[in-house]
Parts: sequence; C-alpha cells; structure tokens
Amino acid sequence: MNTKRLSDTYNMKVFTDLGEYFGDIEEAILTLNRVFGWRIRATRSSSLNKVIGGAKGVVVPHSLVKAVGDIMIVSKAAIPSYEAEKE
Repeated sequence: MNTKRLSDTYNMKVFTDLGEYFGDIEEAILTLNRVFGWRIRATRSSSLNKVIGGAKGVVVPHSLVKAVGDIMIVSKAAIPSYEAEKE
C-alpha cells in the first residue's frame, strides 16, 4: 500500500471522475486520527465555482474520494446539486 503525507496534498488539484476540474485541496478534516473529509477551494476556472457561485468551497466526505496520487479524483456525487444541474 502506498502512503502519502497529508501535507503533500495541500493545494493539490481535484478532478471529478468525469474529468472536470473541481478545485484545489485547502485542508483535510481529521477525526480520531482518520481523514473524515476534505475542504476543497473553488478556483476561478473550476466547475465547482460555476455551481456554488459566491461560496469559497465545499467539504467533500472522504468516502467520495476515488483516488489520491499526483491529483485527487472525487465522485461526481461531490458536486452540489449535480442531478438538478443536468436536468
């Protein structure tokens, strides 16, 4: 199993499993020495910025993270109101 230092993930690019740029990692949220979630900052060119408007970002539960390497990949379910946006 590969491990990664938590500090190495800060400012890492986040993409959805559909390939859309989602934002940048701002902070990890820890509970009892485990990662509970990730605070993702919406940047100007991110799809997250288009969905949430004036908000600075969102918290993504760790259960929606698909992979972490050079980038983080999250499930499309992490996008707020994803289904409503498609309709």
